[in-house]
Amino acid sequence: MKKYNFEQFNAGSPEAIRQVLNERESQTLSKNAVLSSDGLRRHHEEKLGEGYRQPFSQDVDRILHSLAYTRYIDKTQVFYLIDNDHITHRVLHVQLVSKIARTVGRFLMLNEDLIEAIALGHDIGHTPFGHDGERILSEICQSVGIGAFHHNVQSVQFLDKVERKGRGWNLCLQTLDGIMCHDGEVHNQTLNPIRKKTFKKLDHEAEAKKHQPGKELIPMTLEGCIVRMADTIGYIGRDFEDAIRLGMIQRQDLPAGVKKLLGDTNGTIVYNLVTDVIQNSFESNRIAFSPEVADVLKRFKAFNLERIYMNPSVKTHLVTIKHLFEFLFEKSLQDLVSGNQSSVIFTRFLKGMSDSYLSSHTNGEIVRDFIAGMTDKYFLRQFPEAMRPKSIGS
Repeated sequence: MKKYNFEQFNAGSPEAIRQVLNERESQTLSKNAVLSSDGLRRHHEEKLGEGYRQPFSQDVDRILHSLAYTRYIDKTQVFYLIDNDHITHRVLHVQLVSKIARTVGRFLMLNEDLIEAIALGHDIGHTPFGHDGERILSEICQSVGIGAFHHNVQSVQFLDKVERKGRGWNLCLQTLDGIMCHDGEVHNQTLNPIRKKTFKKLDHEAEAKKHQPGKELIPMTLEGCIVRMADTIGYIGRDFEDAIRLGMIQRQDLPAGVKKLLGDTNGTIVYNLVTDVIQNSFESNRIAFSPEVADVLKRFKAFNLERIYMNPSVKTHLVTIKHLFEFLFEKSLQDLVSGNQSSVIFTRFLKGMSDSYLSSHTNGEIVRDFIAGMTDKYFLRQFPEAMRPKSIGS
């Protein structure tokens, strides 16, 4: 491997350091990887050409410093309103996905900065109260004519159009595409990237998904495909362990076929899934599980759906939560229409918002963004204590 003499590149120059990093990528990464020098932003930024950081590394920093990332700390993963400090929250899930995806990416010699940016940003758009909150908000959004709500599309909406008071973070196309196409609930044995997308295509896919909920979105990069697979790897065994911890299921309940091939602990499950995807994707232009593992993983998902995600004990407060979503959406909509400047949507969300955001979003879309961005606790604080559901003791 070539060794670089930083003196040769005038190491005191940030641009020279970036040149060294770019050249190293071109010589060490797979021919199927995305090079950082190919990162494409929607808006040109003059100063970006003056620093030593590469585009996807900058995207990671921007996501980490976003307000939406900070709110991960109190966003439900699966189990909400349960008093147990050891249950997975959204912030831990995205960190697990990032670690898993970067591990796979390292073995496949892909761009780990791009992988990390996609992984850390992939769930930014999740509502309070997890997928239950997402389904409730989607029903409301459709009823007011703004299309279905999807957290992956909303993740791009936050990072591209809502953050920084409507200016967005101007992230790279490859980062935003991977975030929007990450859907880990969709089962795939193989993912073949659809290359050569544009921002116009990204915007078209986001809009189409709102009106065609079944439309499948495929990442434009192998790095995006890895995060999509890692999303499943990150939650499938972890949710199983959390359900055991809460007494919902027992370890021996796991189907024998799943246990035989993947194991019955999260650590073993993650290791076996990661190993399988590396072995079946190495030096390939696609990311894949073996047919046997893909079949077992599909059965594992079905088991979790029946025994965990649809378990009545998880849905104890669902009716109340649905009522609160509907009430808050309608109230916020009325506050916008009446111009109630003292209301929380004006004082905590729209204050200082850019004219470009205000002029390009309907009232329904503004309320959607306002509510989707809330943490579980902040959502509940919008209501008198008597209306709030009580947490279940562990």
